[in-house]
Amino acid sequence: MTERAVLAGGCFWGMQELIRKLPGVEKTRVGYTGGDVKNATYRNHGTHAEGIEISFDPSKIGYRQLVEFFFQIHDPTTLNRQGNDLGTSYRSGIYYVDEAQKKTAEEVIAEVNASGRWPGRVTTEVKPEGDFWEAEPEHQDYLERYPAGYTCHWVRPDWVLPRREAAE
Repeated sequence: MTERAVLAGGCFWGMQELIRKLPGVEKTRVGYTGGDVKNATYRNHGTHAEGIEISFDPSKIGYRQLVEFFFQIHDPTTLNRQGNDLGTSYRSGIYYVDEAQKKTAEEVIAEVNASGRWPGRVTTEVKPEGDFWEAEPEHQDYLERYPAGYTCHWVRPDWVLPRREAAE
């Protein structure tokens, strides 16, 4: 049994390359989400963000773990920007598929803001999932095919939330 997550955090190539390697992630695909254009494409994606759709096994990785890792590999404090990429296509977004995912996203954002470990306040939008338009084949698995290709994503070792105490 798999679950689905939809995240946007700037250029989708780098996010896909890092997230696909997590234990429990079974499949990823990049595309356009959170916007207004039907059948979005690279050249015509309107207000969509570049995003990633993740199929994962919740017995191996939880949704919260995915969201925490998402906040470690992109800068959620920059509005409509990741690295050299500017514009709403490169915004940070969590597009939840159910109320449990929404609650988890909001909890993690509050913890990130309270932690003081990130360079500012989170600008990530949290909205219900909408259409996800798969990107063209040349964008899928891009950094596997071009390992030296552009990315603005990397694991930031200091951007980790303090471990929570287990409930008694």
